[in-house]
Amino acid sequence: MDKLLWEPSPGPRRGPRPAFTVDDIARAAIAIADADGLGAVTMQRVADRLGVTKMALYRYVPGKAELVALMLDLGLGDPPARGDKGWRAALDAWSRALFEEFAAHPWAIEAAVGARVMGPNELGWLEEAVAALTGTGLDGSEMLDVAVTLVGHVRSLAQQTAGSPADTEAALDEAIAGLIQGREDRFPALAAAIAEARAGGKQDQALDFGLARILDGVGTLIAHRAGVTPAHPAP
Repeated sequence: MDKLLWEPSPGPRRGPRPAFTVDDIARAAIAIADADGLGAVTMQRVADRLGVTKMALYRYVPGKAELVALMLDLGLGDPPARGDKGWRAALDAWSRALFEEFAAHPWAIEAAVGARVMGPNELGWLEEAVAALTGTGLDGSEMLDVAVTLVGHVRSLAQQTAGSPADTEAALDEAIAGLIQGREDRFPALAAAIAEARAGGKQDQALDFGLARILDGVGTLIAHRAGVTPAHPAP
């Protein structure tokens, strides 16, 4: 599988000149998954979409596992460029861009789990996150853990909103509020929190809030590594 991801063949090794590429196959599968979910992706459906036989696809891609790996790498695309951003701005932009990719391709949340061969694009995302933290004083393990923590937050929020635009924090609050109504004495803390969030217009901010708190913690750790404390502020 790693050769297919990292050294893609321009086409099959035998037969007539190829009418499409491995990327064409992955794009066709992505279109199916975007519309109907990952479970709807079969070699037969992809072949039908391309107007070829299923057996023709096997000359390019050995099976569905390899196809999903290609889909994920192509679907994620390139990570955003850091430019001259500092580590915090770079990781904030990186996390939001990853959220947008998961929102555009909800099936990728399911595909990007477990031990697997990563493609160049997916590994490129990890490279950008670690590169943003290089020189901050964090060690390699800590930089990787920051990236994993950010991915976990992004994945969690993207998964909650994957089903429908209505599956938002505000919609969840509405559902909870409906259950609490008439039972406020049993759930006083929830009732008060939802009422306060509504009054302050502070719904659907879980992505922002979580990113800010994670990056606050990373900033505290970086300051600690640099020996910066309230008693010894930076010059």
